[in-house]
Amino acid sequence: MDTIFALASAQGKAGVAVIRLSGPNAHPAAAGLTGGTLPPRGMRVRTLHAGDGSRLDDGLVLTFQAPASFSGEDVAELQIHGSTASVNAVMRSLSDTEGLRLAEPGEFTRRALENGKMDLTQVEGLADLIDAETEAQRKQAQTILAGELGALAERWRRDLIRAASLLEAVIDFADEEVPTDVTPEVRSLISGVMADLQREAEGVRIAERIRTGFEVAIVGLPNAGKSTLLNALAGRDAAITSEFAGTTRDVIEVRMDLGGLPVTLLDTAGLRETEDHVENLGIELARKRAEAADLRVFLTENPTELGVEMLVGDIQVFPKSDLRDVTEGGISGKTGQGIDQLIAQISRVLAERTTSHGIATRERHRVALDNAREALGAAMAVLESGPDLYDIAAEEMRTAIRALETLVGRIGVEDLLDEIFSSFCLGK
Repeated sequence: MDTIFALASAQGKAGVAVIRLSGPNAHPAAAGLTGGTLPPRGMRVRTLHAGDGSRLDDGLVLTFQAPASFSGEDVAELQIHGSTASVNAVMRSLSDTEGLRLAEPGEFTRRALENGKMDLTQVEGLADLIDAETEAQRKQAQTILAGELGALAERWRRDLIRAASLLEAVIDFADEEVPTDVTPEVRSLISGVMADLQREAEGVRIAERIRTGFEVAIVGLPNAGKSTLLNALAGRDAAITSEFAGTTRDVIEVRMDLGGLPVTLLDTAGLRETEDHVENLGIELARKRAEAADLRVFLTENPTELGVEMLVGDIQVFPKSDLRDVTEGGISGKTGQGIDQLIAQISRVLAERTTSHGIATRERHRVALDNAREALGAAMAVLESGPDLYDIAAEEMRTAIRALETLVGRIGVEDLLDEIFSSFCLGK
């Protein structure tokens, strides 16, 4: 296998830059830069030299011996001064070293997967951790990265293997009298796994929202103060405001961190009847985005006049409280009245919804869980028909086991890998 290298820290000027090498020539290449030998495992402060003997930089050289490394291969890390010139000089020297090549995006992590250091769900958790912007995203990503979903899948797999082996034992001794009826234990094992699978599958939507962000739409009549409210929530002029109705034609999006949750606020066009073709397009888009949003803030005294159904959890506030005598439930983007209360209410509603999320976080996870549950449902139905159909029930359980193996990346995921790793940076 090739030995690869890449800058593992961010581009640009910094106090320290980290360059990572992985593969069979990682240690010799690092030793070549230092002009001496390096331990298979450890750290040394060394002066790095180019091939012509010229000085490159002083740095800390760390070596990791396979398989006790991130990628499962021999790994070396060079921690040098983080100037652009220093990094470029060391990278050029590595490029000139025979047997080394620049890593592709995500190639270090892909090697970790291929060498059994991570399963596919942990790879996805690492990608999520790199992209995490809020505390909830960080915690969720850490849970996946720690291997908790993979551990769950392994526990389910063991239970199903046990259940299938019980049935196959009955099949193998069909001509002899089996002293114990295995059906109750098999049924209990299948039921337990099915309950877990259903709970995890139902929690995927909320978990995915934590990963990608909740959408909160502000809806109201034209000139109700939606854009002013959005600007007040965002703390900047994200949307154009004016005294003329119909100013907002498109959906304005502002990403925020509310109580540790990622939230995208949507400022939509005012909902009304109009003969303006362009405004009608904006109104139709506003209705669709509002209906698809996770939560709606109705900026109106009468929600029924907007033509958008108010669902459980949606919030109603009375607009422009600075111009009228409103004490309870009033809000003003100009004066800030009610802003803190609205933020707290949005945070509370969304936080309550996150209590139902599980460990699975992606649509791919849900599909694998549903496929396994469907196979187990078929196995349970066949099981009730008696020992003559135990072989069919056992095969359905093997189908469920294969679905769980696709979840953690043991089989059938080659077509996903390029897409997953393309989102990684070169040094990861």
